[in-house]
Amino acid sequence: MDLSVVLPVYNEAPNLDALHTELTDALVNIGLQYEIIYVDDGSKDASFSLLKKIKENDANVRVIRFRRNFGQTAALAAGFDHAAGEIIITLDADRQNDPRDIPKLLDKIKEGYDLVNGWRFDRKDPFLSRKLPSMIANKIISTTTDVKLNDYGCTLKAFTKDVAKNIELYGEMHRFIPAIASWMGVSIGEVKVNHRPRVAGTSKYGISRTLRVVLDLITVKFLLSYSVRPLQFFGLIGIASGGVGLLIALYLTVQKLFFDMSLADRPILLLAVLLIFMGLQFITFGLLGEMQTRTYHESQNKPIYVIREVLS
Repeated sequence: MDLSVVLPVYNEAPNLDALHTELTDALVNIGLQYEIIYVDDGSKDASFSLLKKIKENDANVRVIRFRRNFGQTAALAAGFDHAAGEIIITLDADRQNDPRDIPKLLDKIKEGYDLVNGWRFDRKDPFLSRKLPSMIANKIISTTTDVKLNDYGCTLKAFTKDVAKNIELYGEMHRFIPAIASWMGVSIGEVKVNHRPRVAGTSKYGISRTLRVVLDLITVKFLLSYSVRPLQFFGLIGIASGGVGLLIALYLTVQKLFFDMSLADRPILLLAVLLIFMGLQFITFGLLGEMQTRTYHESQNKPIYVIREVLS
């Protein structure tokens, strides 16, 4: 199998027939052996019934149906698990991604990239509720993760098989896939793609997701930088907190011993004690994290490296 196309589907019944026609036309013109994997993420409309009919009429289609709505991250993970293609393409089922852009992603993969991200440079969405939060989030994510991309939120992406199969997704981490994949040392490219206004159905996204993006970003940053060395994260905070507390305590001790100043009713004394205990607690957290990390890697034989190839 040359190519697998994975599409998460959630209440997109009005779009499916037209989407499949567009997608099939684009894939046939490419001339590769392909499969299309629709992942029905617990849709409550007629999406699954339509997907079932599409499957009956097209042998290249596979349909995965969830028991309930698990979210886009889970749908993509299921698609990756079942994909057989050497290259895996992901795109939304709302028809805002253009299937005719798939050849652009494949050409970029042929240049030697492991992951190619789409960039909706002329995005057809409301500015205040969609585009502005996305611009801010993209800037924050790029700065925090050191993976510079213009559009983390674009679902239209291409992966080599070994990258897609080794990405561990959970929660709502789909928007951070390039950052997560960067841990493996992959080469990441970006191409401008067409973005179209939604013509049917309703959007599943809103400005309320911004807070969740920030929380997920904290998780991703920690996993990328400190997942195998938690003591360096918690320990630095602990040393800083404890160090400041000890300096304050030393200052108060000098005042008491040499200047006979009373320490009663001095809130700064309580602050010094608090900072010292906080420092000890953070260092303890780091040590416990180190023990858990060792248990995790050793019990599951989890590798701490990823090999691209071996020449012998």
